[in-house]
Amino acid sequence: MKLKTVEKDGKTYAEVNENGHPIYVHDDGKEVGFDASRAVAKIDELGTEAKNHRLDKEKAETSLKAFEGIDPEGARKAIDTVKNFDDKKLIDAGEAERVRNEAIDSIKSSYDTQINQITQERDTYQNQLHNELIGGGFARSKFISDKVAVPADMIQAMFKTNFKVENGKPVAYDSKGQKIYSRTNHGDEATFDEALEILVDGYQHKNSILKGSQAGGGGFNGQGGSGGGKSISRQGFEQMSPADKQSFFKDGGQVTDN
Repeated sequence: MKLKTVEKDGKTYAEVNENGHPIYVHDDGKEVGFDASRAVAKIDELGTEAKNHRLDKEKAETSLKAFEGIDPEGARKAIDTVKNFDDKKLIDAGEAERVRNEAIDSIKSSYDTQINQITQERDTYQNQLHNELIGGGFARSKFISDKVAVPADMIQAMFKTNFKVENGKPVAYDSKGQKIYSRTNHGDEATFDEALEILVDGYQHKNSILKGSQAGGGGFNGQGGSGGGKSISRQGFEQMSPADKQSFFKDGGQVTDN
């Protein structure tokens, strides 16, 4: 990106926005103010985080030095030997392994049902959380409401795989698997709508799904699943199957209000 400048009295100055931040122009032509104070604070925050990780690593390495020269397999055998000696105080050593296995199987059998139930409940809650944060994000999107000409569920079908739930909030990734960051709050992850706008802006056939855009062709009759740059009325579009709708957009088709 490049700094936006203005020339005055033969001298070149950086242009600033209403907040006094110098304006930079991204490769796609969008202009964003650069908040230097926030960027420096974010760099300090990341530096502190990196330092803490380094200290934790050094602490772990120091702890492991206490076990240098110890043969793990030999130590394990020694522990098992001592344990068998203790078991012989109660029962014959040859029976110790069988008794232990029976006890483990008994406990495992008692808790298997509870563990499976807890696992199912956890998976259900995770799915509900994902559907609320991701699906709800599309349903409540102001960007879709204001700028997109097709239903929110179609946009969700096209871009839902770009969103993941991390630390209880939706996080967006681009087609290359890179996390999408905010263009206004530098160093922070993009909000749902900001990320969705960036994803749509990079979509090859974005003109077919945005309001007010023009796509060539005339009078697609709603038969079949191929768009091919043609247009279709909203009524005809609603009569298409989900697979045909998705194929229609992938081929550059456009929905009109006629």
